[in-house]
Amino acid sequence: MTSKKNILVAPLNWGLGHATRCIPIINKLIELDFNPILASDGEALRLLQKEFPNLKSIELPSYNIKYPKNGNLLKWKLLLGTPRVLKIIKKEKRLTQNLVESENLIGIISDNRFGVRSYKIPSVFITHQLNVFSGNTTYFSSKLHQTFINKFDECWIPDLPLERSFSKKLSHSNKIRNQKFIGFLSRFTKKLIPLKYNLLVLLSGIEPLRNQLEKKLISELQNYSGKVLFVKGIVEEHQKIKEENNIIFYNYLLTNELETAINESKLVLARSGYSTIMDLAILGKKAFFIPTTGQYEQEYLAKRMQKLRIAPYSSTKKFKIKMLSEVNNYNGFNENLSEIKTELFDFFKRK
Repeated sequence: MTSKKNILVAPLNWGLGHATRCIPIINKLIELDFNPILASDGEALRLLQKEFPNLKSIELPSYNIKYPKNGNLLKWKLLLGTPRVLKIIKKEKRLTQNLVESENLIGIISDNRFGVRSYKIPSVFITHQLNVFSGNTTYFSSKLHQTFINKFDECWIPDLPLERSFSKKLSHSNKIRNQKFIGFLSRFTKKLIPLKYNLLVLLSGIEPLRNQLEKKLISELQNYSGKVLFVKGIVEEHQKIKEENNIIFYNYLLTNELETAINESKLVLARSGYSTIMDLAILGKKAFFIPTTGQYEQEYLAKRMQKLRIAPYSSTKKFKIKMLSEVNNYNGFNENLSEIKTELFDFFKRK
């Protein structure tokens, strides 16, 4: 009897993007007869547990990253919290070493969890941020990030080479060894189905800024006459549905439901998180972005989408519902392919 080929898949709990882009990785592992073991915390773990109820899951220590009410102060709050995060990473690393033995792991895939690695087995780090933008401290934040990444055996970058890159300056650096561009990661596929909604609002992210944007958009949507599907991005024990006038609210949607909803929607209003951008690129949708205040990565990506004439954006403070008409002056996303190459996982077959 062949022993199970157990691989730990551990996304960071920072919004839902790290978890959602691991879903196609997990599906590919299952297809190739590996046995994924899920590991995270908070909403990211709850989402994966709902998506894969038959897989074993393990709760990891929480980085417990919280946004200040004023998003512009985020960088300084993160810097002040660095000693605490480093302690969590050490704790996470000790736990991972125990899991290597207790779960008989043959490999690790970590999406931005620095402590989930082992020198005993092949360990992969997934990120689109080889450079971490943080204003006048970008050199130092990038250097720290790169130091952690280079402790892994490989770095998988969910993007394309420079000439076709979405994340461009974020994902291209000669400071990372053993890097591989693996193409766009998305759990979705394009479906040719009739449009049902004029607008899909797709929220996620860390509190309290997620809730602040939710309140802002609900207020603005009072002046919108089209049919709206509003997904709050709050993963709770039970799915909640509420309908008010022309708006249908969900606290969350799982993959199959959300795939259908996006395909049925003419326009998507969302944060400019990289996982969201990849999803919309796979589905070839039109979008309007509102980057998280103080999150330099999302601000850069929103500006890049505007520069590429894909989608317009606005800050949370300045957004008005009438701005959605600007989308007519942009091309939207061309339909792309998301294909995870089988040979990528040959890495885990080495002793």
